[in-house]
Amino acid sequence: MRATLPAFTLLLALIAALLSFPGKARAASSVDAPPALFPQAVLEPVTFAAIPGWDADPVAPAFTAFRQSCGMIRKTTEGAAPARPVFLALRATCARALRLPPHPREHTARAFFRREFVPFRIAPLEQPQGFLTGYYEPEVEGSRTQTADYATPLYRRPPDLIVEAPPKDGAPANKGKAFRRDADGTLVPYHDRGAIEDGALAGKGLEVAWIKDPADAFFAHIQGSVRVKLPDGAVLRLNYDGHNGQPYTPVGRLLIERNLVPREKMSMDAIRAYIAAHPEEGRELMRQNRSYVFFREATELKPGDGAVGAQGLPLTAGRSIAVDRNIHVYGTPFFIAADLPTGPDGQIEPFRHLMVAQDTGSAIIGPARADIFFGAGKEAGRIAGRIQHPGQFVILLPRALDPTRMKVPRPKPRPAIPQTATVAP
Repeated sequence: MRATLPAFTLLLALIAALLSFPGKARAASSVDAPPALFPQAVLEPVTFAAIPGWDADPVAPAFTAFRQSCGMIRKTTEGAAPARPVFLALRATCARALRLPPHPREHTARAFFRREFVPFRIAPLEQPQGFLTGYYEPEVEGSRTQTADYATPLYRRPPDLIVEAPPKDGAPANKGKAFRRDADGTLVPYHDRGAIEDGALAGKGLEVAWIKDPADAFFAHIQGSVRVKLPDGAVLRLNYDGHNGQPYTPVGRLLIERNLVPREKMSMDAIRAYIAAHPEEGRELMRQNRSYVFFREATELKPGDGAVGAQGLPLTAGRSIAVDRNIHVYGTPFFIAADLPTGPDGQIEPFRHLMVAQDTGSAIIGPARADIFFGAGKEAGRIAGRIQHPGQFVILLPRALDPTRMKVPRPKPRPAIPQTATVAP
């Protein structure tokens, strides 16, 4: 069971007092006391031994991903990153991680996490678990030039796009407003999906690639990256480089609301199947999502690299997650325990892995909400499209932030998660 609200409130108050200055406890007044670390969440201290699947998961790949994040954390100045205790504590932890080899032996990686971090279950207020979805990097056939077969454009960032500035040294944000100037110089909202598909950007030389299927372009926008296989065998890697500032509408939700696909059968494959079977209705459905994404060619990526996440690093399949950037800091480790349809034909399997927060997304909102990166290609897409499941989140906080050093009553342990998971509404 989770901690009761009074105990949780006391815990957060004591955390706030401890963290007024990292590493130093001082009396906190009502005037200068900082906000709690995660005011939207319930934190429950646990031991590593109590984390389902911790002992069985090889954590060395997660250490490699974490160490990559550390390189970005150490490069980021304090003023250019979230001015939060977690970030400051991670910087100190990263200094020690960077002294280790990038691919350590398993026992070295495991000892590092146990030595440097303290685990806490984290869940939204009044909810027993968090929620998981999946994403991937699509692979499609395409061309650098328009042909009869390749007639659907993917656009680079337009020069007249005016977006809210991202943080200094940060990647382009996928949230916030975007504008353009009309004929008299007035700022107006940028073109939505329908206007762009109707030709608002045509003839301006902004096409970075051409592909066959409008549905493939639509899903590339949702995923934020795409691999385009060119006729000569080369692969063009395209990554997110901005958005049009229009609202994102999940088309799966529309299909459910219109009673076109049952909720329990909703997946990315179900959306694709509907669009393929109903071309006109599918085109109208996609245009309901007014959000539109622009791409850049990612020449810095090596063949084995995953798509670049919002932290500016190649993602690691099965180890990178997207989180709510307004709550969490890039580089934070999370252990995810859930039962997910990752097996053959969607068979439910245990998913127990140490992950690293390296990306974000406009639909990723909340303290225990994550999008799991599954890699590239059709199989990764099929798996990612099936994930809409609850899961248990354990956040690893640097030991400098350990609130259990204070005399706070421990809550009763949470019941073990079920062996089979149901699709959350």
